[in-house]
Amino acid sequence: MITKPEKLDPATLGKAAAALKRVAADPRCREAFRTSLLPRELFSTAAGRYVVAAGRDDLVERLSLLMCMGYRVSAEHVGEEAEDLAQIRGVVDEYLALFDTAGRITRPEPIQIGFDLTNVGLLRSKRLAKDHTSTLLTAAAAHGITIVISMERARFVDDILDVFKDLAEAHENVGITVQAHLHRTDVDLPDIIKTERKIRLVKGVYREPADVAVPPGPRVTARYLRFLEQALDAEAKVALGTHDGGLLATVRERGLLAGAEEIEMLHGVRPELLKAYRAAGVPCRVYAVYGDNWWLHFLHRLAERPQRVLTALADLEDPGRVVFGSAY
Repeated sequence: MITKPEKLDPATLGKAAAALKRVAADPRCREAFRTSLLPRELFSTAAGRYVVAAGRDDLVERLSLLMCMGYRVSAEHVGEEAEDLAQIRGVVDEYLALFDTAGRITRPEPIQIGFDLTNVGLLRSKRLAKDHTSTLLTAAAAHGITIVISMERARFVDDILDVFKDLAEAHENVGITVQAHLHRTDVDLPDIIKTERKIRLVKGVYREPADVAVPPGPRVTARYLRFLEQALDAEAKVALGTHDGGLLATVRERGLLAGAEEIEMLHGVRPELLKAYRAAGVPCRVYAVYGDNWWLHFLHRLAERPQRVLTALADLEDPGRVVFGSAY
Protein backbone atom coordinates (compact mmCIF):
# COMPACT_ATOMS: atom_id res chain seq x y z
CA MET A 1 0.00 0.00 0.00
CA ILE A 2 1.29 3.44 -0.95
CA THR A 3 1.14 5.97 1.86
CA LYS A 4 1.77 9.69 1.89
CA PRO A 5 5.19 10.87 3.13
CA GLU A 6 5.26 11.53 6.84
CA LYS A 7 5.14 15.22 7.71
CA LEU A 8 7.47 16.59 10.35
CA ASP A 9 5.57 18.08 13.27
CA PRO A 10 6.32 21.63 14.43
CA ALA A 11 8.07 20.42 17.59
CA THR A 12 10.50 18.32 15.55
CA LEU A 13 11.18 21.18 13.16
CA GLY A 14 11.74 23.51 16.11
CA LYS A 15 14.29 21.16 17.65
CA ALA A 16 16.00 20.75 14.28
CA ALA A 17 16.27 24.52 13.91
CA ALA A 18 17.69 24.87 17.41
CA ALA A 19 20.25 22.15 16.69
CA LEU A 20 21.37 23.84 13.47
CA LYS A 21 21.81 27.15 15.29
CA ARG A 22 23.79 25.42 18.03
CA VAL A 23 26.09 23.82 15.46
CA ALA A 24 26.50 27.19 13.73
CA ALA A 25 27.50 28.86 17.00
CA ASP A 26 29.67 26.02 18.33
CA PRO A 27 33.22 27.42 18.57
CA ARG A 28 34.68 24.01 17.74
CA CYS A 29 32.78 23.91 14.45
CA ARG A 30 33.66 27.51 13.64
CA GLU A 31 37.32 26.82 14.36
CA ALA A 32 37.23 23.69 12.21
CA PHE A 33 35.73 25.69 9.37
CA ARG A 34 38.41 28.35 9.76
CA THR A 35 41.38 26.01 9.95
CA SER A 36 40.41 22.99 7.85
CA LEU A 37 39.62 22.77 4.16
CA LEU A 38 37.29 19.80 4.64
CA PRO A 39 34.11 21.61 5.86
CA ARG A 40 34.54 24.31 3.23
CA GLU A 41 35.05 21.81 0.42
CA LEU A 42 32.28 19.52 1.64
CA PHE A 43 29.54 22.14 1.92
CA SER A 44 30.59 24.84 -0.57
CA THR A 45 28.21 23.64 -3.30
CA ALA A 46 25.19 23.74 -0.99
CA ALA A 47 26.28 27.08 0.49
CA GLY A 48 26.51 28.46 -3.05
CA ARG A 49 22.73 28.62 -3.15
CA TYR A 50 22.89 31.44 -0.58
CA VAL A 51 26.42 32.87 -0.90
CA VAL A 52 26.80 34.77 -4.17
CA ALA A 53 30.58 34.75 -4.59
CA ALA A 54 33.88 34.28 -2.80
CA GLY A 55 35.46 37.51 -4.01
CA ARG A 56 34.36 40.99 -5.01
CA ASP A 57 35.12 40.67 -8.74
CA ASP A 58 32.82 37.66 -9.13
CA LEU A 59 30.31 39.39 -6.87
CA VAL A 60 30.12 42.48 -9.07
CA GLU A 61 29.76 40.36 -12.19
CA ARG A 62 26.86 38.44 -10.69
CA LEU A 63 25.20 41.52 -9.26
CA SER A 64 25.38 43.05 -12.73
CA LEU A 65 23.47 40.04 -14.05
CA LEU A 66 20.74 40.47 -11.43
CA MET A 67 20.47 44.16 -12.25
CA CYS A 68 20.10 43.32 -15.95
CA MET A 69 17.21 41.07 -14.92
CA GLY A 70 15.49 44.05 -13.30
CA TYR A 71 16.49 43.70 -9.64
CA ARG A 72 18.02 46.19 -7.28
CA VAL A 73 20.93 44.70 -5.34
CA SER A 74 22.59 44.95 -1.94
CA ALA A 75 25.87 43.40 -0.83
CA GLU A 76 27.42 42.39 2.47
CA HIS A 77 30.82 40.84 3.11
CA VAL A 78 29.91 37.83 5.20
CA GLY A 79 31.65 37.57 8.55
CA GLU A 80 31.33 37.42 12.31
CA GLU A 81 31.65 39.77 15.26
CA ALA A 82 35.19 41.18 15.30
CA GLU A 83 37.29 42.41 18.23
CA ASP A 84 40.76 42.17 16.72
CA LEU A 85 41.78 45.58 15.34
CA ALA A 86 43.52 44.09 12.32
CA GLN A 87 40.42 42.06 11.47
CA ILE A 88 38.21 45.12 11.84
CA ARG A 89 40.52 47.15 9.62
CA GLY A 90 40.38 44.35 7.06
CA VAL A 91 36.57 44.57 6.95
CA VAL A 92 36.69 48.33 6.40
CA ASP A 93 39.32 47.98 3.68
CA GLU A 94 37.24 45.31 1.95
CA TYR A 95 34.26 47.64 1.71
CA LEU A 96 36.40 50.52 0.47
CA ALA A 97 37.74 48.24 -2.27
CA LEU A 98 34.21 47.05 -3.06
CA PHE A 99 33.04 50.63 -3.57
CA ASP A 100 35.72 51.15 -6.19
CA THR A 101 35.01 47.82 -7.89
CA ALA A 102 31.25 48.28 -7.83
CA GLY A 103 31.54 51.86 -9.05
CA ARG A 104 31.43 50.56 -12.59
CA ILE A 105 27.85 49.27 -12.23
CA THR A 106 25.91 52.44 -11.60
CA ARG A 107 22.94 51.65 -13.83
CA PRO A 108 20.09 51.43 -13.42
CA GLU A 109 21.24 52.49 -9.94
CA PRO A 110 24.20 51.90 -7.62
CA ILE A 111 24.38 48.90 -5.33
CA GLN A 112 23.46 49.21 -1.66
CA ILE A 113 25.64 48.00 1.22
CA GLY A 114 24.70 46.47 4.56
CA PHE A 115 26.80 45.37 7.52
CA ASP A 116 26.82 44.82 11.28
CA LEU A 117 28.47 47.47 13.42
CA THR A 118 30.02 44.62 15.45
CA ASN A 119 32.03 43.90 12.31
CA VAL A 120 33.51 47.39 12.13
CA GLY A 121 34.48 48.06 15.73
CA LEU A 122 31.43 48.17 18.00
CA LEU A 123 32.81 45.42 20.24
CA ARG A 124 35.75 47.72 20.97
CA SER A 125 33.84 51.01 21.29
CA LYS A 126 30.98 53.02 19.88
CA ARG A 127 33.48 55.65 18.82
CA LEU A 128 35.46 53.21 16.71
CA ALA A 129 32.34 51.86 15.01
CA LYS A 130 31.10 55.36 14.33
CA ASP A 131 34.44 56.54 12.90
CA HIS A 132 34.77 53.53 10.61
CA THR A 133 31.16 53.78 9.42
CA SER A 134 31.54 57.51 8.80
CA THR A 135 34.61 56.79 6.67
CA LEU A 136 32.67 54.21 4.70
CA LEU A 137 29.67 56.50 4.25
CA THR A 138 31.87 59.29 2.88
CA ALA A 139 33.56 56.90 0.45
CA ALA A 140 30.23 55.33 -0.54
CA ALA A 141 28.65 58.72 -1.23
CA ALA A 142 31.22 59.37 -3.96
CA HIS A 143 29.69 56.42 -5.85
CA GLY A 144 26.07 57.17 -4.96
CA ILE A 145 25.98 54.15 -2.63
CA THR A 146 23.68 53.94 0.41
CA ILE A 147 24.67 51.97 3.51
CA VAL A 148 21.83 50.46 5.55
CA ILE A 149 23.16 49.45 8.96
CA SER A 150 21.99 46.02 10.10
CA MET A 151 20.32 45.46 13.46
CA GLU A 152 21.75 42.93 15.89
CA ARG A 153 20.90 41.29 19.19
CA ALA A 154 18.98 43.37 21.71
CA ARG A 155 22.01 44.12 23.89
CA PHE A 156 23.56 46.08 20.99
CA VAL A 157 20.50 48.11 20.00
CA ASP A 158 21.18 51.18 22.16
CA ASP A 159 24.71 51.55 20.80
CA ILE A 160 23.63 50.91 17.21
CA LEU A 161 20.90 53.53 17.36
CA ASP A 162 23.24 56.04 19.01
CA VAL A 163 25.76 55.59 16.20
CA PHE A 164 23.06 55.73 13.52
CA LYS A 165 21.47 58.93 14.84
CA ASP A 166 24.84 60.66 15.06
CA LEU A 167 25.72 59.60 11.51
CA ALA A 168 22.29 60.53 10.14
CA GLU A 169 22.95 64.17 10.97
CA ALA A 170 25.98 64.28 8.66
CA HIS A 171 25.28 61.61 6.04
CA GLU A 172 22.23 61.40 3.79
CA ASN A 173 23.26 57.95 2.52
CA VAL A 174 22.80 56.07 5.79
CA GLY A 175 19.82 53.89 6.68
CA ILE A 176 18.89 51.60 9.54
CA THR A 177 17.24 48.21 10.07
CA VAL A 178 14.27 48.06 12.46
CA GLN A 179 13.08 44.85 14.13
CA ALA A 180 9.33 44.56 14.61
CA HIS A 181 9.54 41.92 17.34
CA LEU A 182 11.36 44.11 19.88
CA HIS A 183 9.07 45.73 22.45
CA ARG A 184 11.24 48.86 22.37
CA THR A 185 10.47 49.50 18.68
CA ASP A 186 7.23 51.23 19.76
CA VAL A 187 9.42 53.91 21.33
CA ASP A 188 12.36 53.81 18.90
CA LEU A 189 10.49 54.07 15.60
CA PRO A 190 9.17 57.66 15.94
CA ASP A 191 12.69 58.96 16.58
CA ILE A 192 14.08 56.93 13.67
CA ILE A 193 11.40 58.31 11.35
CA LYS A 194 12.42 61.85 12.33
CA THR A 195 15.90 61.29 10.86
CA GLU A 196 14.29 61.04 7.38
CA ARG A 197 16.65 58.20 6.49
CA LYS A 198 15.84 54.88 4.86
CA ILE A 199 14.29 52.19 7.08
CA ARG A 200 14.63 48.47 6.40
CA LEU A 201 11.76 46.88 8.31
CA VAL A 202 12.22 43.25 9.34
CA LYS A 203 10.46 40.93 11.77
CA GLY A 204 13.63 40.06 13.70
CA VAL A 205 15.51 36.76 13.74
CA TYR A 206 17.27 36.76 17.12
CA ARG A 207 15.86 34.75 20.00
CA GLU A 208 15.27 37.19 22.83
CA PRO A 209 13.65 36.88 26.28
CA ALA A 210 9.91 37.50 26.51
CA ASP A 211 10.46 40.81 28.27
CA VAL A 212 12.56 41.99 25.33
CA ALA A 213 10.73 40.70 22.25
CA VAL A 214 7.49 39.14 21.06
CA PRO A 215 7.96 35.47 20.06
CA PRO A 216 7.52 34.50 16.39
CA GLY A 217 3.92 34.29 15.28
CA PRO A 218 0.85 36.37 14.44
CA ARG A 219 1.66 39.06 17.01
CA VAL A 220 4.94 39.88 15.27
CA THR A 221 3.14 40.03 11.92
CA ALA A 222 0.58 42.44 13.39
CA ARG A 223 3.36 44.62 14.80
CA TYR A 224 5.15 44.63 11.45
CA LEU A 225 2.00 45.87 9.70
CA ARG A 226 1.40 48.50 12.35
CA PHE A 227 4.96 49.83 12.14
CA LEU A 228 4.79 49.84 8.35
CA GLU A 229 1.59 51.91 8.41
CA GLN A 230 3.11 54.29 10.94
CA ALA A 231 6.23 54.82 8.82
CA LEU A 232 4.33 55.23 5.56
CA ASP A 233 1.91 57.70 7.15
CA ALA A 234 4.99 59.77 8.03
CA GLU A 235 6.21 59.45 4.40
CA ALA A 236 9.30 57.53 5.45
CA LYS A 237 11.32 55.51 2.95
CA VAL A 238 10.67 51.89 3.92
CA ALA A 239 12.06 48.66 2.47
CA LEU A 240 10.11 45.50 3.28
CA GLY A 241 12.76 43.04 4.45
CA THR A 242 10.83 39.77 4.63
CA HIS A 243 10.46 36.34 3.05
CA ASP A 244 6.94 35.90 4.44
CA GLY A 245 4.58 35.49 1.50
CA GLY A 246 1.50 35.76 3.68
CA LEU A 247 2.70 39.02 5.19
CA LEU A 248 3.43 40.47 1.77
CA ALA A 249 -0.01 39.43 0.54
CA THR A 250 -1.59 41.28 3.48
CA VAL A 251 0.56 44.34 2.79
CA ARG A 252 -0.72 44.30 -0.76
CA GLU A 253 -4.36 43.76 0.23
CA ARG A 254 -4.23 46.75 2.57
CA GLY A 255 -2.87 48.98 -0.17
CA LEU A 256 0.47 49.49 1.60
CA LEU A 257 2.73 47.97 -1.03
CA ALA A 258 2.59 50.98 -3.33
CA GLY A 259 3.97 53.23 -0.59
CA ALA A 260 6.98 51.06 0.16
CA GLU A 261 10.36 51.60 -1.48
CA GLU A 262 10.86 47.93 -2.33
CA ILE A 263 10.69 44.31 -1.24
CA GLU A 264 14.06 42.93 -0.14
CA MET A 265 15.02 39.27 0.26
CA LEU A 266 18.27 37.43 0.88
CA HIS A 267 19.74 35.80 -2.18
CA GLY A 268 18.61 32.20 -2.57
CA VAL A 269 15.70 32.48 -0.14
CA ARG A 270 12.33 32.33 -1.94
CA PRO A 271 13.60 33.62 -5.30
CA GLU A 272 10.38 32.48 -6.98
CA LEU A 273 8.34 34.76 -4.71
CA LEU A 274 10.57 37.77 -5.34
CA LYS A 275 10.46 37.03 -9.07
CA ALA A 276 6.67 37.07 -9.02
CA TYR A 277 6.59 40.50 -7.38
CA ARG A 278 9.18 41.84 -9.80
CA ALA A 279 7.09 40.54 -12.72
CA ALA A 280 4.12 42.41 -11.22
CA GLY A 281 6.09 45.66 -11.38
CA VAL A 282 7.05 45.92 -7.70
CA PRO A 283 10.63 47.17 -7.08
CA CYS A 284 12.56 44.19 -5.69
CA ARG A 285 16.01 43.97 -4.14
CA VAL A 286 18.26 40.93 -3.77
CA TYR A 287 20.47 41.06 -0.68
CA ALA A 288 23.66 39.23 -1.60
CA VAL A 289 26.39 38.08 0.75
CA TYR A 290 29.88 37.22 -0.43
CA GLY A 291 33.19 36.09 0.99
CA ASP A 292 34.62 32.82 2.30
CA ASN A 293 33.60 32.99 5.98
CA TRP A 294 30.08 31.75 5.25
CA TRP A 295 29.60 29.04 7.90
CA LEU A 296 27.17 31.00 10.11
CA HIS A 297 25.23 32.43 7.17
CA PHE A 298 24.73 29.01 5.58
CA LEU A 299 23.68 27.27 8.80
CA HIS A 300 21.29 30.09 9.69
CA ARG A 301 19.55 29.76 6.33
CA LEU A 302 19.00 26.08 7.05
CA ALA A 303 17.87 26.79 10.62
CA GLU A 304 15.22 29.25 9.40
CA ARG A 305 13.56 26.36 7.58
CA PRO A 306 15.04 22.95 8.46
CA GLN A 307 13.44 21.39 5.36
CA ARG A 308 16.21 23.18 3.45
CA VAL A 309 18.59 20.54 4.77
CA LEU A 310 17.09 18.21 2.16
CA THR A 311 17.71 20.81 -0.53
CA ALA A 312 21.30 21.14 0.66
CA LEU A 313 21.81 17.38 0.51
CA ALA A 314 20.37 17.25 -2.99
CA ASP A 315 22.72 20.08 -4.01
CA LEU A 316 25.68 18.11 -2.68
CA GLU A 317 24.61 15.07 -4.70
CA ASP A 318 23.94 17.11 -7.86
CA PRO A 319 25.96 20.37 -7.97
CA GLY A 320 24.39 21.19 -11.32
CA ARG A 321 21.22 22.16 -9.44
CA VAL A 322 22.90 25.36 -8.23
CA VAL A 323 23.09 27.73 -11.20
CA PHE A 324 23.43 31.41 -10.33
CA GLY A 325 20.45 33.48 -11.42
CA SER A 326 18.41 30.55 -12.72
CA ALA A 327 15.64 30.94 -10.15
CA TYR A 328 15.34 34.69 -10.71
